[in-house]
Amino acid sequence: MIKRTLYFGNPAYLSTKAEQLIVQFPDDQKPLAKVPIEDIGVIVLDHYRLTLTHGLVGKLLSNNVAMITCDEKHLPQGLMLNLTGNNVQTQRFKAQIEAGEALKKKLWQQTVKAKIMNQASLLQQQGIATENMMYWAGKVKSGDPENYEGRAAAYYWKHLFESEIDDFTRGRFDAEPNNLLNYGYAVLRAIIARSLVGSGMLPTLGIHHSNKYNAYCLADDIMEPYRPFVDRMVLYMIRNKEDIYQLDKSMKAELLQLPVQDVSINGNTSPLMIASQYTASSLSQCFGDNTRKIRYPSFE
Repeated sequence: MIKRTLYFGNPAYLSTKAEQLIVQFPDDQKPLAKVPIEDIGVIVLDHYRLTLTHGLVGKLLSNNVAMITCDEKHLPQGLMLNLTGNNVQTQRFKAQIEAGEALKKKLWQQTVKAKIMNQASLLQQQGIATENMMYWAGKVKSGDPENYEGRAAAYYWKHLFESEIDDFTRGRFDAEPNNLLNYGYAVLRAIIARSLVGSGMLPTLGIHHSNKYNAYCLADDIMEPYRPFVDRMVLYMIRNKEDIYQLDKSMKAELLQLPVQDVSINGNTSPLMIASQYTASSLSQCFGDNTRKIRYPSFE
């Protein structure tokens, strides 16, 4: 089942009754809105006058809903997840913690290769030569010691937006359309982290990322091959919108459609949110010695 992504950008009082999220607006200007909690996957909270009852927060987390809070600039700032997302998570935590370096390097090799292949596919769709990227993808070794990921990224970002933007530089605090990329990646991160928790893993313990200040290292690892799906959305937005300098509600609404974007995984077409669950489940099996292959999506 595809879970819904809800965005709240206006004042509202959010509560729960009969397993539903109840939305009440100030001064009763609008009728009550109701959404079954079991249908929700991600919630974005983007207004300082939003009030949530503790009972609602508890039910959302019990149903493995990822809750994103935004700062005064309306950019994602925090992420809240369920701490008990799987009924055998103690066993899976143990397997994840005890995973050896050799396994983690093999998993990172697969991750980098899948990321480069997806980047190359997106460039190919724009008529850009990718023979070098395909070569690099085939040369990635365990742990990516030659940093083919970095080489591919340099080529990718040099060419992805070249028809629309001169001298684009990818950086979190750099010029537009980095604002769109940052927002899309934050939504993606929440989707991946939610799937990891649902599969009984700690999103903190990465296979490659290891920043001690990062609470979502594993999510940042596993989302890498998914990033080009955000990049494609941003590319199309640049081509179809007059102004990309202001991250307005219409742009946010488009980026919040990421969970239902179609991807190809296991030879089948699937919404990205469902694909992320397949990926997380396959990673859990890798830690449990049942397989050594992560299932990542690709472009159709």
